[in-house]
Amino acid sequence: MAARLVLVCCGLVRPARRLLALAVFTQRGGKCLSSIDSKSLPLAGAKSLTELSEDERLFQASVRRFANEVVGPQVRSMDEAQQYTPGLIEKLGELGLMGIEVPEELGGSGGSFFEAILAVEALSAVDASVGLVVDIQNTLCVNALLRWGTEAQQQIWLPKMSTGMICSYALSEAGSGSDAFAMETRAVKTEAGYRLSGRKLWISNAREAGVFLVFANLKPEAGYKGITAFLVEAGCQGLAVGRKEDKLGIRASSTCEVVLDNCEIPATNLVGEEGKGYRIAIEVLNEGRIGIGAQMLGLAQGAWNHAARYAQQRKQFGKAIAEFQAVQFALAEMATEIEAARLMVYNAARRKDAALPFVTEAAMTKYFVSQVAERVASQCVEIFGGNGYVRDYPAEKYFRDSKIGKIYEGTSNMQLMTIAKQLLEKPVKP
Repeated sequence: MAARLVLVCCGLVRPARRLLALAVFTQRGGKCLSSIDSKSLPLAGAKSLTELSEDERLFQASVRRFANEVVGPQVRSMDEAQQYTPGLIEKLGELGLMGIEVPEELGGSGGSFFEAILAVEALSAVDASVGLVVDIQNTLCVNALLRWGTEAQQQIWLPKMSTGMICSYALSEAGSGSDAFAMETRAVKTEAGYRLSGRKLWISNAREAGVFLVFANLKPEAGYKGITAFLVEAGCQGLAVGRKEDKLGIRASSTCEVVLDNCEIPATNLVGEEGKGYRIAIEVLNEGRIGIGAQMLGLAQGAWNHAARYAQQRKQFGKAIAEFQAVQFALAEMATEIEAARLMVYNAARRKDAALPFVTEAAMTKYFVSQVAERVASQCVEIFGGNGYVRDYPAEKYFRDSKIGKIYEGTSNMQLMTIAKQLLEKPVKP
């Protein structure tokens, strides 16, 4: 491609403090865009939530270019093959997208949570499956290790994850979906460490994973207070990735059963403290819900872009269908909902970076934006008409991919329960 992303800084390839040091040969005459100090507050001088700093704009532009030029041509083939194109995950790692918040000294980009959200949004506008792998890696797995991992664990795993090793988040089971803590996977303490046994279900990116963040109950008699988190390396004796689900959407991302059959792991693979796995799971899922909001936001924007372009090109009765008021109103309504969704996603992400409470905002974001994505994707199919129903055009894939937004990382009903609990835990003042 004529314009391509490269890791450069005045001609020297070196680790970047953030993805901005992915600077680019752009339309600015191919000159190097040097990294800008990201220590400045994201909202310094900003007039609105959606106004990005120059730092953030360059970051977003870099990811969008990669999504359009590298991911875009492979979307259909990955969907049909139900797997990522070989080498794509490594490219995401090379660009710094697999460890956005990981410090530079550990091989990461040293960026912010908000940048991770921008990356997920930009990738999902082209392919929600690619957005998902970056989302889970950054909002769930990396965050868990940054907060609860030991120094040794961080030194071992974060450099690998930052350069493309996928970490898979193994929480759900056949009998514990929304009730995530009704798990039957057990951990037994041994002289050398721990022995894990159980079956995990609906585990995203399990087939591609190099390491798993597994939750198991070490003290079943203590209920959820016995749940503990562990790192289990792929290839570990006793761990097997089972059947891959044949899904409606996000098909390039594998979703598999993970079987643990007396899987022995060392004591050093304990994440956090014994019995604190429930806290780890809850807290990273709260952040993950903002990530799913970003994925669905990107999906909705991508669907709208295709619908608007098609409406300007498709002619009926001698003029483009975009000139008909009914189509204009549909596109205007879609765009309005997308803008509302973007405000919610950005607000929740900025609150998280500012260390402000964000649990309610995250639940609201996941609930609302997943609805917007489904409505926008459905309307996109209708604007395409008959062409929207066939695989030769992109509309049907956006529609298929949108449905999962209401289901994973907490169903819409679970989000409503969280929102109500947060709002009503104190007396409502007049």
